[in-house]
Amino acid sequence: MAGGWGCPHEVNDRCLKINNLPCDPGMKGCELYGRYRFADESKNTRYWEKKGRPDQPKAAPDQPAKDGQPD
Repeated sequence: MAGGWGCPHEVNDRCLKINNLPCDPGMKGCELYGRYRFADESKNTRYWEKKGRPDQPKAAPDQPAKDGQPD
């Protein structure tokens, strides 16, 4: 694999994380799966599934009242 990124699970072009299969960045089970887009669109299905979800607002943590007294 050429480039500036090296996978800690890749040893001798094999993926130690996924049953010692040949390393194929973006394959199902890979750390990159669904997190990034690839030039090969067949690897982007999970990315687009996640991207298509409606945004869920995150609940704000409970904060004490401004005067320091509980409500």
